[in-house]
Amino acid sequence: MLTRKQHELVCFINDRLTETGVSPSFEEMKEALELKSKSGVHRLISALEERQFIRRLPNRARALEVLRMPERAEKKRATSPSPVTRRQLGQLPQPANDVIEIPLHGRIAAGVPIEAFEGATTLAVPAALLGQGDHYALEVAGDSMVEAGILDGDYALVKRQDVARDGEIVVALIDDAEATLKYFRREGAMIRLDPANRAYDPQRYAPAQVRIQGKLSGILRRYN
Repeated sequence: MLTRKQHELVCFINDRLTETGVSPSFEEMKEALELKSKSGVHRLISALEERQFIRRLPNRARALEVLRMPERAEKKRATSPSPVTRRQLGQLPQPANDVIEIPLHGRIAAGVPIEAFEGATTLAVPAALLGQGDHYALEVAGDSMVEAGILDGDYALVKRQDVARDGEIVVALIDDAEATLKYFRREGAMIRLDPANRAYDPQRYAPAQVRIQGKLSGILRRYN
């Protein structure tokens, strides 16, 4: 049995495919279901895939196929559109590009800090992995964040900001020279950067030594 939001989403996707032949964007689905973020859309799509109501077509952006409809929806569709379609009719936003190119700025340590360098390359990222704000990517080097699910070779997707709250995973620039990816914590008059690997010790610095370069907003992993 589907949840209400899952039911609304599969009906909305099916309606758009019927009307236009093109599946809706993540932004359109977020607005239609009145969700706060695209990550909620991603979770709903994954759940519908697991239940074999929809599938993503490989090597194509914005390509979803409805495999089957919920039983109740099939009985109702002959007489009325889905609640989502009625509410959003004439109010749908313009289609959004589901893949965003963001700057890729070299490598960042998830172990002992290493130099982070600027680069001219970009990384294509699904829009659902990014929220509001300006983002960039860094390639992860090292294994000190493995217990947080961050592995060597992953791409850290970082929202640019210069402040952080305790417990957030941040990109911290040490002495204006080296950058590292760690949990941020305040410890008395010091800044403590915690790894997520018991084989590594926390790093402690005076506040003047540490500049926050951004907060982790997602991880992108490629499989070769």
